[in-house]
Amino acid sequence: MSRMIYDYTKDVLEKVSFDAKLFMRELKKAVKNLLPYEIEHLKKWLQYFTNEKPELRQFLYIVSE
Repeated sequence: MSRMIYDYTKDVLEKVSFDAKLFMRELKKAVKNLLPYEIEHLKKWLQYFTNEKPELRQFLYIVSE
């Protein structure tokens, strides 16, 4: 079940990545809803994903807290 939430979170973040504020809001929601190990996976995925979208790299601190 929780894998589905993680995958859903990635899908949402990809879809809202056109708007930095919306991306930040969804990322904060994700951190509240995911398990600690899922947050680690999300952090790695975000590092990869934001290579193509450097304007979103500033929000990596949210998953590092």
